Amino acid sequence: MTTASVAATPPGAWRRRLFALGPYLLLAPGLLWLVYFFIWPAVQMFLMSISSGTLDTGFRVTGTLKPYTDALTKFSTQWGNSLLYGAISTSLDFLIGFPVAYTIAFRGGRYKNLLLFLVIAPFFTSFLIRTISWQILLGDEGPVLAFLKHTIGVIPVDFSILYSPVAVIAGLTYNFLPFMILPLYVALEKIDIRTLEAAGDLYANAWQTFRRVTFPLALPGVFAGTILTFIPTMGDYVNAELLGSPKTRMIGNVIQGRFLQSTDYPTASALSFVLMAGILIAVLIYARALGTEQLTG
Repeated sequence: MTTASVAATPPGAWRRRLFALGPYLLLAPGLLWLVYFFIWPAVQMFLMSISSGTLDTGFRVTGTLKPYTDALTKFSTQWGNSLLYGAISTSLDFLIGFPVAYTIAFRGGRYKNLLLFLVIAPFFTSFLIRTISWQILLGDEGPVLAFLKHTIGVIPVDFSILYSPVAVIAGLTYNFLPFMILPLYVALEKIDIRTLEAAGDLYANAWQTFRRVTFPLALPGVFAGTILTFIPTMGDYVNAELLGSPKTRMIGNVIQGRFLQSTDYPTASALSFVLMAGILIAVLIYARALGTEQLTG
């Protein structure tokens, strides 16, 4: 640009150009963070997944697909457990969380802030401590089973829940319930109450109003809550480790064992990459099934 053209530029032009660059400058720190802490590690993980070698001799990128073959064929039980437990706990979180979010949004009144605080209060305690507490609650002589066995006598003395799929699903459901409630609450809070009143004026009963008005308008919250719940439950290994048994191991337990115990980094990386890719594909299918125009409109 010549001196003459600079001089000829209107005074407000530079300001407009700075304003045009503003969004990109604001995005730059987040993009750099994403590249350095997500994209670059993902690339390294993929390269490790097609490598050969050992921790002693070192790993070299050879393009082998054996880690992927092992990841997809040797751990079918753990993959099945992850899908099953993740789907059940996410469904339970929705069935529990939607009424809670609905009540807070439409019936909370002046107690909304208090109720929301109670929802997130468990986050003030360590995830590990919360999971260990379920060992106490579900123990054979814990406060729940001991009362049912010895006080009421409605279940056999040798009945046990701990170290079973039920215990793992209970822990997953409890630990990730706030991730379902909060997005649902945000979506329901945005609904104009006059829209629901208009449905009643058009002779819609409570169920018809919920099915045709409330639930469709809450779909963005349903989508966000489901994703925020299903993704961490699929990759979780703490609940299965502390509340389950070898038969209830999830794919997260396999990845953790391969990284920290077996030092089989290629297989662990392949498992991680397959899990990440599978979740991404599932999210895209789920978004398309709900209708992306409803989620972004």
